[in-house]
Amino acid sequence: MNRIAWVPVLVVAALTTAALLYSSAHYGHGFDELYFIVAGQDHLAWGYFDQPPLVPFVAGLLDSWFPGSLVMPRLPVTLAAAGGVVVTALIARELGGGRAAQVTAAATYAASGAVVISHWIATYTLDPFLWTVLTWLVVRWVRTRDDRLLLWAGVVTAVSLQVKFLVPAFWGLVLLSALVFGPRSLPSRPKLWLGAGIAVPATVPTLVWQAAHDWPYLNMSEVVAAEFPGAWPFLRDGVLLAGIGVGALAFVFGVFRLLFLAEYRFLGVAVLGLVAAFLLASGRSYYLLGVFALPFAVTAVTLWQRPGVRWRPFVVWPPYLLSGTAALAMLPIYPPSVVDKMPTSWGPFVLGSSFAAGERPQGELGRIGASVFASLPPDQRAKTAVFSDLYPFAASVEYFGTSRVYSGHRGYWYFGALPGTAENVLFVGLDPSRLRPHFASEVALTDDLVWLLEGRQSPWPALWPAFRTQ
Repeated sequence: MNRIAWVPVLVVAALTTAALLYSSAHYGHGFDELYFIVAGQDHLAWGYFDQPPLVPFVAGLLDSWFPGSLVMPRLPVTLAAAGGVVVTALIARELGGGRAAQVTAAATYAASGAVVISHWIATYTLDPFLWTVLTWLVVRWVRTRDDRLLLWAGVVTAVSLQVKFLVPAFWGLVLLSALVFGPRSLPSRPKLWLGAGIAVPATVPTLVWQAAHDWPYLNMSEVVAAEFPGAWPFLRDGVLLAGIGVGALAFVFGVFRLLFLAEYRFLGVAVLGLVAAFLLASGRSYYLLGVFALPFAVTAVTLWQRPGVRWRPFVVWPPYLLSGTAALAMLPIYPPSVVDKMPTSWGPFVLGSSFAAGERPQGELGRIGASVFASLPPDQRAKTAVFSDLYPFAASVEYFGTSRVYSGHRGYWYFGALPGTAENVLFVGLDPSRLRPHFASEVALTDDLVWLLEGRQSPWPALWPAFRTQ
């Protein structure tokens, strides 16, 4: 077994960390980030409409410790991305890769969409690291047959189930594929099921929350399916997320190569099965972020498996350098003073300046909504509630203001209905038409953004169900 190339691998991980730490300070909170923060700080629960509790808890906690910071709430996913770089190199080592293969695998992950998207704290940026660790544990078990690894896999699975509910698909396809292609002993290992005995009880509180609220996560599946762009865009975007340049090629080649490796064929079939399952379930392309590491590692090992080829470094490393540069350009590394003057793309390549197009307007909307509410006369403000038609808008106003904000959209619905004392509503969002018929008067306070509706004509318990949207 080759030694771990700690120094160069950790250098790649450190460069990844530095890039993400620097870019984390730009430009504002992301689409879902403020929702996670508000949910974790003001509405902490064992479950939510759209995810388990861990990410809201972490986001809310870190923002309460470091109020207003962009970098600190994003630190966990920055470290997770760097961890993914290291674990991908460890997978390459388990497959027999030496120093060059381990560094190549690490570099492939560092240049992938799994790192670029880790600019934000979100369920889909934390969970890929956990899947990468699970993959390493399974690959190492195949080589060593050390069943303690399966017990640790149960611990990692328990954590993953607190982030997203996707990991059962991983285990279902891995175990089914092992039964068909081997190693057939994997599903019968006692410590595998002992690990499951850790994961399942850890998930009970969030399942109880889901059951008590009529399983709202099933509705989220319908939301995702309604936004499904089609089979071809799903596959195209899923492959491109592996990385512009070598990442996409390494993913496709690595999956193909796995099918010809007898010991690991079952994992290649499982990866293809996951792609098919997410496709048939009308999932999102970023669900594939967790399966990139193994194909990356296989490709890296294959590139360097023949020793003594002197010209190979001159052929291998330039494309990786270009791909790493492209990934860096896709991060929000550009100073705020120049980002408004930049294009959001260069030909087919999306630049990191595109992050500002979403982050800045959301923050501005939240500040405007909060300031308009604060400017109302005290007696009017006392009988006015703030409402938005979209959960990220509601979270933004709530974060930048001092008052509770209400919305019937997705997870915000479960945070509760408007109070009976709210005779008026300050609407912040896109379209107040749902509210308009239930109030005596309406006045626009800012153009197409904030409206004040006064004189509620029906009690909230009768009105509230009509405001629920997904």
